[in-house]
Amino acid sequence: MLKNKAYKYRIYPTEEQKVFFAKTFGSVRFIYNVMLHDKIKHYEAHGEMLYNTPAQYKKEHAFLKEVDSLALANAQLNLEKAYKNFFRELKKGNKDQGFPKFRKKSYAQSYTTNNQNGTVSLVDNKYLNIPKLKTLVRIKLHRQIPANTEIKSVTVERTSSGKFYASILVIESILPLEPLSTKVAIDLGLKTFATLSNSDSIPNPKYLRQREDRLKRLQRALSRKVKGSKNYYKNKRLIAIQHEKISNQRKDFLHKRSKELINKNQVINIESIKVKNMIKNHKLAKSIADASWSIFTEMLTYKSDWYGRTLNKADAYYASSQLCHVCNYKNIEVKDLAVRKWTCPQCSSYHDRDDNASQNLLKIG
Repeated sequence: MLKNKAYKYRIYPTEEQKVFFAKTFGSVRFIYNVMLHDKIKHYEAHGEMLYNTPAQYKKEHAFLKEVDSLALANAQLNLEKAYKNFFRELKKGNKDQGFPKFRKKSYAQSYTTNNQNGTVSLVDNKYLNIPKLKTLVRIKLHRQIPANTEIKSVTVERTSSGKFYASILVIESILPLEPLSTKVAIDLGLKTFATLSNSDSIPNPKYLRQREDRLKRLQRALSRKVKGSKNYYKNKRLIAIQHEKISNQRKDFLHKRSKELINKNQVINIESIKVKNMIKNHKLAKSIADASWSIFTEMLTYKSDWYGRTLNKADAYYASSQLCHVCNYKNIEVKDLAVRKWTCPQCSSYHDRDDNASQNLLKIG
């Protein structure tokens, strides 16, 4: 089965190549913002959406000719998609879909370009060829892209810590895993990251909490620096490095746990969590963000599709924690998160909150 799959690698551009990337980042941000500005003005004046392209702006802004035209075209596609999504969801009455925002200037930037007749390619497993860039970029291939795969595009990214990465999107043939008879339900939490219906559990590593003291010291030190000074930017980079380490640890953990569940189970049931609503609780917001339930669910979604597994998601309002999985009695007192264990008034079954929820989730689908 042919699927889109991305491989992310560290790249090491020269100073000249860094200048080219900086120009491209700036041009992509500029074309996105100026096109959005013109769309807004046109809609206010005529009540309809303006269809504009990057080519219309190259005569007035000559610097746009110096960068990859496909990078500008992808910025246009992203804007068109965001603009159409907003109006489509607005017609449905969904107010959660925000209006496209102007992109702010920041050190962390990225752009995407497409492969046309080999314009994006790997050379000798050491270098990456990128359109409009006259020299090859050194790349660290820590894992090989399977042979006979077609490269669709590449996204060049500069992180806040100053590192450069290339995400190569390929069309790859992914074979489904052998069918199994096992089924598992997952109750996501904070004290324990996941409680499984088979009596197993996944501890919550709390990577942000582990580095919180270090981050506090760095942020206090930053507040004492003169804004714009060399020491100020040096301190900001140290903070960015800490956040990058936390992000990398978290992604590694989520990838390994999601793949392990996919490998061992044919059917996976999971709750639907409205994280956006839950983080409004300021006492839990930091812990919820650190857990990254949405990313974990997203990983299970695409991996189950890749490997021939079934993922069932419970309704967002399914009261998995409140229902007794033995007699189905609903105990509204369990809405209080402080209630970790309870006894069913109807059948006298004694429940652990998370284990009971996972048993209820096992019934869906």
